[in-house]
Amino acid sequence: MLPPLDLSQGSVFQRSVWTALLSIPYGTTKSYAAIAGEVGRPRAVRALGAACGANPIPIIVPCHRVVTSHRGIGGFSAGLSWKSRLLALEKVRL
Repeated sequence: MLPPLDLSQGSVFQRSVWTALLSIPYGTTKSYAAIAGEVGRPRAVRALGAACGANPIPIIVPCHRVVTSHRGIGGFSAGLSWKSRLLALEKVRL
């Protein structure tokens, strides 16, 4: 169970992305393209990446679990070394 989260400062699109990120289980990943499709904007992959970068609580709303379609690490607002560490902690192999 998550604590109450205040994600009200984002746009409608950003909030839809952040909600989708909350559904990615621990120890798994999803691609930017898959999440873009889930939120009904399959061509908005770059905008999805920007929404991940604007995530106000990246540890709780797990944007580190989003990778490229070719299983590349992609980006992370706290830096790629942190993203790598978080994925390693969850035993995710890319």
